[in-house]
Amino acid sequence: MSVEIQDQRAPRLKRLQDALESGTLRRVRREINSLHPAEIADLLESLPPAQREVVWELVAPESDGDVLVELNDEVRSLLVSGMDVEELVAATEGMDLDDLADLMPDLPETVTRQVLQSMDHQDRDRLRTMMAYPEDSAGGLMEPDVVTVRPDVTLEVVQRYLRMRGQLPRDTDVLFVVNRYDRYVGALYLTTLLTEEPARGVAEVMDTGITGIPADLHATEVANLFETRDLVTAPVISPDGRLVGRITVDDVVDVIRDQADHSIMSMAGLDEEDDMFAPVVRSSRRRAVWLGVNLATAFIASYVVGLFQATINQIVALAVLMPIVASMGGIAGSQTLTLMIRGLALGQVQDSNARWLMIRELAVGTLNGLAWAAVVAAATVLWFSSWKLGGVIGLAMIANLVVAAISGVAIPLIMKKMGVDPALAGSVVLTTVTDVVGFMTFLGLGTLILV
Repeated sequence: MSVEIQDQRAPRLKRLQDALESGTLRRVRREINSLHPAEIADLLESLPPAQREVVWELVAPESDGDVLVELNDEVRSLLVSGMDVEELVAATEGMDLDDLADLMPDLPETVTRQVLQSMDHQDRDRLRTMMAYPEDSAGGLMEPDVVTVRPDVTLEVVQRYLRMRGQLPRDTDVLFVVNRYDRYVGALYLTTLLTEEPARGVAEVMDTGITGIPADLHATEVANLFETRDLVTAPVISPDGRLVGRITVDDVVDVIRDQADHSIMSMAGLDEEDDMFAPVVRSSRRRAVWLGVNLATAFIASYVVGLFQATINQIVALAVLMPIVASMGGIAGSQTLTLMIRGLALGQVQDSNARWLMIRELAVGTLNGLAWAAVVAAATVLWFSSWKLGGVIGLAMIANLVVAAISGVAIPLIMKKMGVDPALAGSVVLTTVTDVVGFMTFLGLGTLILV
């Protein structure tokens, strides 16, 4: 999010809170309903529960559905739980099918049944098709409302068809060309339709370079395709090649934003859909699990330190210097881990290049280990006047940075093969490894050389 947008949001939120505190609800209603649904959703997520309920009641009923779609899952569920059946059914009226497909899983079964009954047969089938796909797939992202033409007609026929149709789906910049079996064969840009001779055939001028996106392709891969191919709109096809919908760049922007939120929040063991203003007990319960995992790994590191208690009692300097080795290993490993997680998310890291990356990171870790080991060893000698102690911490640091580099590459690869999200658990495992290896190496070498 740009600084400019943040600067616009801050005074808007302040004005809203001031109006709520002063009790001037008419001003609040006017302020809220002048905003885009996404901006209303953003403000709702930025308010404590009590103020959020007041503001939600002031949102125009015709905007309810569009606002609900923009909210994160937890806030949306809370607001939906406070609405009656009639309100929810009214909120779904006039919504785009792709937005409705996103909202339907959060609606009560009674509402879902009424919404489906109120739709015509074609829209009901389209909606069910979309909901059959996972939310994080191309089929879950797509919208089924597309305009198709046949390859064996002229551009003049297409123009007459569009004039007779009278209205195009939003953000339409391309028509999709299908054969008589509804299998996708190419794309006809509106610019081509307007600038080429009307007598030319669609098959002559259509673009066959835009390949269909499989409906079961993961949303992350869809975003990568849009980025690498500079796509604005792309067709979505079923396994047998039939056109089932389209994805536009605005859908992909949402995926990219969700990925960024997921990466940041997962590293702390949090869900990107969590409500920032959720009740204390609920938030505490969620975070307690992650704190418990970290506590368990901390006990492992403490156990390793306890094995060398006699050595530490004899040489107190080891206890003073011990955190340096573990900290340097943790930071170095985190750098490699972050690069690997990003590479896996972008599809840049594969089995074919994993070995090369391992060798590269091993070389980087060794080089940094040698450089910083020399610095820390020299500082230790000046501080404690002990060449042996300087040598011990230098060797331990080299070993830990090398292990950190290996772990930073290996851990996310192993987790991915196990079906575990590296962004969620990778940092905990890495910290445990670097702490245990750092303490074991430093205190073990201290016991062998100094005692």
